[in-house]
Amino acid sequence: MSTTGVLLAAGAGRRFGSPKALVRHDGALFVETATATLTRAGCSPVVVVLGASATEVRERASLPHALVLDNPDWPTGMGSSLRVALTAVMTGDNTTDAILVLPVDTPGITVEAVRRLSALATPDALARASFHGEPGHPVLIGRDHWAGVLETSTGDAGARDYLRAHPIRLVPCEDVADGADVDRPEDLGHFSRIRVRDSRA
Repeated sequence: MSTTGVLLAAGAGRRFGSPKALVRHDGALFVETATATLTRAGCSPVVVVLGASATEVRERASLPHALVLDNPDWPTGMGSSLRVALTAVMTGDNTTDAILVLPVDTPGITVEAVRRLSALATPDALARASFHGEPGHPVLIGRDHWAGVLETSTGDAGARDYLRAHPIRLVPCEDVADGADVDRPEDLGHFSRIRVRDSRA
């Protein structure tokens, strides 16, 4: 079964003070690290959706082999970015069974966590990582659900309403990853040990 990686990297990062795609941590930009994580985990292709400072991200980031898309409606929230990615996947010439969605501001997500979700990829799959019982990212969405997600994804909620309305499998990942996101610069120190561990995967 094949999985397309979808990296949502369009936000302005207002609480952080700059777009999180351009945050540099442990020697790489967030957008580079997340794209590499999806690629190393076997996602193919990897779709990266940009918005705020898209031109600068394209100039500064090394994103080999990724399909990089712009979301002109990025100020409306991640729902529009998910729609951009899904539209590209649905209209593209591919036979992927599921997409795996990852926000750019979750640097504690490891290759092993992505592989754990990707192993469940089927057309009817609906699963997401959980951390100590709480749902998190990444989220795996099988082909059978794409039309419903495309129709209901709005604002900052993304696919949340669709996921709440359908049975979803929670996949514990706290043993291999950290699901916290980065809201402010002071949050960065928490993740260094995760990146070191993941580099050995």
